[in-house]
Amino acid sequence: MILPDKKKSIVTAASGLGLLRRILSASLLTVAIALSLILLTGTPPAFATLTDDRYDGTIFALYAGNGSLVPPKVKLTDSFKRNKPVLLVFYTDDSSDSKQYAIVVSQLQEFYGREADFMPITVDSLPPKPSPELTEPSHYYEGYVPQTVILDQSGKVVFNEKGQIPFEQVDDAFRKVFDLLPREKSLPRKRRVVNELNVELSTK
Repeated sequence: MILPDKKKSIVTAASGLGLLRRILSASLLTVAIALSLILLTGTPPAFATLTDDRYDGTIFALYAGNGSLVPPKVKLTDSFKRNKPVLLVFYTDDSSDSKQYAIVVSQLQEFYGREADFMPITVDSLPPKPSPELTEPSHYYEGYVPQTVILDQSGKVVFNEKGQIPFEQVDDAFRKVFDLLPREKSLPRKRRVVNELNVELSTK
């Protein structure tokens, strides 16, 4: 049957509207199914958390607010040549202990970063076996994260502890290295909250 032009345009418009409705319905149905699957499978949101062993990114940037610590600016051989103390921190980005300890390392750098070289070393970058060379960080690694090692101006190990070490304990070791007054004879360093993760230290 041949339709007049006017009727043809009405039929075409109606068909187009129906097609648009079908596409819209199919899209809404797809979105509804996807949301249902997410809710049913219980997929957790991808948020960085301080207390789990999941990789979220570079921990010194994420949790300590100090991405300048990694990668280290100097090598151990350079520190030895300059007779400069070194703080080695062995860590992994997917360790909750390392994540929390990164904040302490950043606080220590605030006070000692100009006089000592800070070298956070991810253990994934180390060779399978410790190096016999004193100028290689792997020589000091003992299989734990985090692990903190302080070498004095002569390259001698003066501090070697595993796990999350309180700021005060490492601070005491640095005071001995630099021949500073002991804690009880100097002004206390008080912690001031900067945000929910980072804490700043100030002497008052």
